[in-house]
Amino acid sequence: MSEIDIRTLDTVEAIHEAAGVLDRVWGEDGTMPANILRALEHAGNYVVGLYDGDRMIGASAAFFGPPAERSMHSHITGIVPGYQGRGLGRQLKNHQREWALERGVGRITWTFDPLVGRNAHFNLAVLGARVTDYLVNQYGEMADAVNRGDESDRLMVSWALAEPPAPTPTDAGISAVVPVPDDIEALRSSDPAAAAEWRRRVRDELRGHLASGRRIGGFDRRGYLIVG
Repeated sequence: MSEIDIRTLDTVEAIHEAAGVLDRVWGEDGTMPANILRALEHAGNYVVGLYDGDRMIGASAAFFGPPAERSMHSHITGIVPGYQGRGLGRQLKNHQREWALERGVGRITWTFDPLVGRNAHFNLAVLGARVTDYLVNQYGEMADAVNRGDESDRLMVSWALAEPPAPTPTDAGISAVVPVPDDIEALRSSDPAAAAEWRRRVRDELRGHLASGRRIGGFDRRGYLIVG
């Protein structure tokens, strides 16, 4: 693999290429329409492509939050198959962090599916972002190949850019663990009823813990979210 480069997308051609890349990742046309990406970029928001040489292999878009909050919301990031699992997500997140700090942003928020263990590990254990809310069916029904047939529950996280990563609770500080499926995306296709049951169970447990003032503070690679 040649050197990976991250570039701001400031031409119509690059924007359309990025929209196509995101469609490949999610298996759905119109995942992030080119006109929306173009509008976000033109308004000064974060719209970048991840390149291997001259080939775009990923894309990411984020937009500024309310001015008083000095925040940015990272809406979508995707890397094409064949390049996933190589640490490029971390490289992209570090680029996003530096870009935000240069513009006076102190916090980045985003959402992720709590049933996807690899994302939970990356967001909570690697980056040290903090869970701030459980959002039930946040985006409504989604037609893409990754999410089709399931409710779009998400955990909202906040990443304080100038602070140390939020620590994972120690063994003594763990009050509960919440298992997640090994591969929810495959389960949605093979056994939709079982996938829906996982959704309901994890939703009820996590919302109950948050309502009790507990913190979802990490992910164990054996397959469960850690509550402290």
